[in-house]
Amino acid sequence: MNLPPIEPLLTDLLLKAFENVLAQQGTSSSVVGSFEVPREEKFGDLSSNAVMRLAKQMKISPRPLAEKILAETQRLLKNSPLARRIEKSAVEGPGFLNFYYSTQEIASVLLQIREKGENFGKPSGLKSKKILLEFVSANPTGPLTVAHGRQAALGDSLALILKYAGHKVDKEYYNNDEGVQINTLAASLKMRVERLVTKTDLDLPLPENYYQGEYLVDIAKKFIEKFHPAPPFEKFQDKYQTYARDLIMEGIKKDLDNFNVSFDSYYSQETLGHSGKVEQCLEELKKKGFVYESEGAVWFKSTSFGDDKDRVLVKSDKTYTYLLPDIAYHRDKLERKYEFLINILGPDHHGYIQRIKAAVEALGYSRDMLEIKIAQLVTLFEGDKQLRMSTRAGEFITLRELLDEVGRDAGRFFFLMRRFDAHLDFDLTLAKSHTMDNPVFYIQYAHARIENIKNLCIEKNIPVDKTNAENLALLSSVSETQLLRCLRQFPEAVRAAERDLEPFKLIPYLQELAGAFHRFYADSRVVTDDKTLTEARIMLAAGTQTVLRTGLRLLGVSAPAKM
Repeated sequence: MNLPPIEPLLTDLLLKAFENVLAQQGTSSSVVGSFEVPREEKFGDLSSNAVMRLAKQMKISPRPLAEKILAETQRLLKNSPLARRIEKSAVEGPGFLNFYYSTQEIASVLLQIREKGENFGKPSGLKSKKILLEFVSANPTGPLTVAHGRQAALGDSLALILKYAGHKVDKEYYNNDEGVQINTLAASLKMRVERLVTKTDLDLPLPENYYQGEYLVDIAKKFIEKFHPAPPFEKFQDKYQTYARDLIMEGIKKDLDNFNVSFDSYYSQETLGHSGKVEQCLEELKKKGFVYESEGAVWFKSTSFGDDKDRVLVKSDKTYTYLLPDIAYHRDKLERKYEFLINILGPDHHGYIQRIKAAVEALGYSRDMLEIKIAQLVTLFEGDKQLRMSTRAGEFITLRELLDEVGRDAGRFFFLMRRFDAHLDFDLTLAKSHTMDNPVFYIQYAHARIENIKNLCIEKNIPVDKTNAENLALLSSVSETQLLRCLRQFPEAVRAAERDLEPFKLIPYLQELAGAFHRFYADSRVVTDDKTLTEARIMLAAGTQTVLRTGLRLLGVSAPAKM
């Protein structure tokens, strides 16, 4: 039978100790009893700085107060079921209260993993939210680039983590299928078609603002095969735009599917424009008094909501800026009853954050209902050599090309190896290597190594997860204890990733867990002549495999049985 989690019980006991000591001194103060896992094992399994925070409020030295709190805590522990679960407690440093678990308590995490399986890391007590997560949303003017690939990996992994934590998450792609860039795409295709049909100027670059990539030559050839255009080429004007954007969008969806990224919905900007919702949104802002006219244009009073300047919604030629449809789109999101919106955007959208949050607030919602994450740029390297990329010149490296080089697992993992706001250096040579220097290989190899152990156990008729709590106390060596302690930290790693909306939080955890397992494997024979010890070590390996598999799944990375 599994014991209840120790952290909340110990927190309650510590608060009681504070209450008793302060009552004895005839004083009272607000105390927040909280613990964290120390970075170094020498400082225990749980540590609290509550005494130091309280001492600062009371303007007294923390160490003497900590000694009194510890003495009272130890007295309460003697009469508590926690007594057998805590091996030692001490005041250390300026006034930290550090608690050290018993060997059996540390190993009890394996019983939790056995009971919960891949639900072991799920946060408890969180309020489930209905969340709309918008990401990638690349204009259908060219293939997905490595920058889009990073956004895809970040968004899909974040959705997996939020769902795992109990939230209802819908993933949406906003398809910018009309506007200036789509018009430029049509003009670029038309010129390519004209040159191919007339066999003129084939080697000349297109005008500077046109799309230059070779992908447009391929689209032009398909266009010619389908429509057989001939002069005057203007009579095919209505086909250039829809053909190019739809064919490119088809390729984008295929690339995302190959990257194991799917969306619950694709939201069309063109459909939004025809729905009347843009005009309705403008009217609502007018009625609320957040719109004014100046110099022939219509302006949004975004400075009233923290923006650095007001923004144009309708230009003097009566055409919309990109901002008005975007506001209407977010209004539509909120009217679909989502409680929290997350947008993942590229690094050229920093200035966008305040204006769209201002719009959300102007529409009568809390600006905190919208979180905008900026995914910084990716730089590709082959060893020490940086690869040049230029979208306008058509020299960019596509996501498809990257995946052909490194594969889906390495692609996803490497894209997640930095926080959203950190620039990412992607080493193609390292990502392709099948060595322990490759971090995703290092983690996957730990999973596959455990599968080999389990297969050996099956051959020898040794049970994988039948040992009891008492036998788990045999797992007392340094490498075993380190691995067990690392397993205990998985729920907090998941909680941190969910709380901070940062899939990266799982990366160093999984690397640490894999490292702890590899050290354990090097130090200890799992299958030995000692049946009881063997069963305990097999359960340790099996529990580690479960957590590795769960963590990799939340990153969208496979957990292979063989490597």
